[in-house]
Amino acid sequence: MADEDYDMDGGYEDEPLEPEPDEGVELEEEADNNNHDDITDPLLAETNEKQEEEPGERPRKTSKYMTKYERARILGTRALQISMNAPVMVELEGETDPLEIAMKELRQRKIPFTIRRYLPDGSYEDWGVDELIVEDSWKRQVGGD
Repeated sequence: MADEDYDMDGGYEDEPLEPEPDEGVELEEEADNNNHDDITDPLLAETNEKQEEEPGERPRKTSKYMTKYERARILGTRALQISMNAPVMVELEGETDPLEIAMKELRQRKIPFTIRRYLPDGSYEDWGVDELIVEDSWKRQVGGD
C-alpha cells in the first residue's frame, strides 16, 4: 500500500451536525436574553436571599459532639504533623511522644483544625475543633489528668 491511499484528515469526513432544536423549545441564547434580573416571584426572592447567607449563620443540623472517628483522625493527623516538627500549640512538660502531645492539645482545644461534615443533600457543615465537645474516653487509656 502506498501513502497516497490514506487521507490525512484523521478519518473524519465532516464535523458532526448539531441537532436541530425541537419546535417550541427556546434556544439557550434566546433564554439568556429573556432573563432580566427582575425578581417578581416572592419564592425566587427568598431563594436568592438564602443563597447570600453564609453557611455559618444557619442553625447547624449535626451534633456538637466529636465522634470517635473524627477524634482518631484528628489525633493521628496532628501527631504526624508534630512528628514532622510542626509547631506545638501547648506548653510541653517533658512529653516527647507526638500522640501524647496531640492529646494534650486536643484536651486544651488548641488544635487548629476544621472538621467538614457532609450531609445527605450534598451540603456540609464546618466545625472547628474548639467548638466541639470531646468525650474524655482516652483518659482511661493514657492515665488522664
